[in-house]
Amino acid sequence: MTKPTLKKIATDPSCMDDYDPNAMSVAQARQFIQQFLSPVNEIDTLPVMQSLGRVLAADIISPCNVPSHNNSAMDGFAFKHSAGIKLIKIIGTAFAGRPFTGTVNAGECVKIMTGAVIPAGADTVVMQEKTVTKSDCITVLEAPNQGANVRLAGEDIKINQTVLDKGRQMTPADLGLVASLGIGDVQVFRKLKVAFFSTGDELVSVGKQLAEGQIYDSNRYTIFGMLSRLGVEICDFGVVPDNPDLLEKTLLKAATENDVVITSGGVSVGEADYMKALLAKHGQVLFWKINMKPGRPLAYGKVGNSHYFGLPGNPVSTMVTFYQFVQPAIQALSGETCRPMPLFNVECTEAIKKATGRSEFQRGILFEDAGVWKVKPLPNQGSGVLSSMSAANCFIVLDDTVGNCPAGTNVKVQALQSLI
Repeated sequence: MTKPTLKKIATDPSCMDDYDPNAMSVAQARQFIQQFLSPVNEIDTLPVMQSLGRVLAADIISPCNVPSHNNSAMDGFAFKHSAGIKLIKIIGTAFAGRPFTGTVNAGECVKIMTGAVIPAGADTVVMQEKTVTKSDCITVLEAPNQGANVRLAGEDIKINQTVLDKGRQMTPADLGLVASLGIGDVQVFRKLKVAFFSTGDELVSVGKQLAEGQIYDSNRYTIFGMLSRLGVEICDFGVVPDNPDLLEKTLLKAATENDVVITSGGVSVGEADYMKALLAKHGQVLFWKINMKPGRPLAYGKVGNSHYFGLPGNPVSTMVTFYQFVQPAIQALSGETCRPMPLFNVECTEAIKKATGRSEFQRGILFEDAGVWKVKPLPNQGSGVLSSMSAANCFIVLDDTVGNCPAGTNVKVQALQSLI
């Protein structure tokens, strides 16, 4: 059976079995979004030092062995192993970058520094601390096993080995790893272009005076911060009031110039219908009620060639839905190989009240108690309490099968730092 198109589902939700926009689980929404994501295919070639945080567009293949030669793992003496040898004559010195050029025979050794090439004929290194030197000979106090303290060529990486896979986001360690292979440039996918704006007459930008009933727009700042950690190109369209013409102009400009458009506000029941009407006119957008708290309303679809995410207006809901749905989608669109968000089981020190049938992402604080990590929920879990996101260092993730949790229950947590 042919998979329904996004346009078909938007106009006729009944074309999909078990599809209920008024009761969508978190897992269903994630899976649904993923099937419509195609990564960018344009490629940039960058010097290694400029590739941090970028996504590899091709495998990194090692052109050499690492290490390239057998070398010493420590300062000591390199010799040809022979059981019972105690007194060995020193015939030279090997430095890192300046090898000993002769051959080591039985009963001979070369003083060797860490990283220096193992001389011809030698196969073992004895630590300097395990010897006593007298004149031009050493006495071995504790004989090592054959091959001890020798790092073999290719022990870390072998020639033609795939070192880093396409779709990997480059880390600081990766920069050094690629440089150790003598590779100066890497191919990465171009940066994703992401636009965002807030909607609502009640919102005022920072720096302006508030009138009665108005509030400062915080969502643009949190969205900007979350996007900045994903290494995308960001375009901030500001606060757009509930004016149909201005909303339409902003939406179309954002969608024309960017790969992803994110809005906050305007997708909940009871809110002004301007955005919904515009999205129906210009896009293929689905409006869902996710069985989750916070963050029940969510919109996803396409406006032109741009992916669209409509997030709820409450500040905490905006952040939770971004982390759970938008961030994984942006990573996939950027060409990054899917990597699940890590979950850890820890003891919750306080009771949590919760109804089954929906997922909850409560803000919590992970802390160490006598060497054991535990978690406690923050006292105010309201979707408008942004200070709880600032104070929290994790989400307590309670899926739809979980009900009330007495104190001492093991719960799943998602460390916020793991989301970057």
